[in-house]
Amino acid sequence: MKPAKKANEMSVKELAKYIDQSVLKPEFTQDEIKKYIQEGIDFGCATVCINPASIPLAKELCKGTDTKICIVCDFPFGLSTTKSKVMQAEEYCQMGDIFELDIVANYGWIKSGMWKEVEKDIKAVCDVCHKYGTAVKVIFETDALSIEQVKKATEISIAAGADFVKTSTGFYTGGKNEGATVEVIQTMMDTAKGRIKIKGSGAIRTQEHFFKLIDMGIDRMGVGYKSTPVVLGIK
Repeated sequence: MKPAKKANEMSVKELAKYIDQSVLKPEFTQDEIKKYIQEGIDFGCATVCINPASIPLAKELCKGTDTKICIVCDFPFGLSTTKSKVMQAEEYCQMGDIFELDIVANYGWIKSGMWKEVEKDIKAVCDVCHKYGTAVKVIFETDALSIEQVKKATEISIAAGADFVKTSTGFYTGGKNEGATVEVIQTMMDTAKGRIKIKGSGAIRTQEHFFKLIDMGIDRMGVGYKSTPVVLGIK
């Protein structure tokens, strides 16, 4: 849904509510994870998006703040069995305070046209997360897909009961790395028709791009810890 006012008219606090600050690099030390989670909280981001091993630290830091926890699951490849994905999601949700869970769709299956399997895989994770009140975002890794596959994957995610569709992991190395392009986001929006929320992720590094996606009506964006102050215009 398009916002009531343009992005360039919004306060930093309003803009920050569009951001899931990404704190996902596997080489981060505990001190670095703590630093970037705290920065996300200080900026007023909607969530900090973290790896499962960081849940205890994130719970401690986010407690009593307006910034919530988004956890990634079976990330960044999405190639575990459905049973394994469900077990992972259940474990994380049971730890409490998990606002949202970002799961990677098996995009090899998407490219193979295995739509029934893709839907079943996503639905199983949605079913377990929704028991705990945790919303599910489904990552397609759109740089690996055609526009037609993005359209179909959006429909499949809606049918599976997901809460968001999302463009990319930020860790794809098999081809182009364009991430949340205007074309892909518009494709998702046109297909969704308000039936599911849209999260853009990958290559959102300039305020111009950030503002453009907000004005289009995007719901959320995954932004790297280095780029958050840039897109918010914080010196």
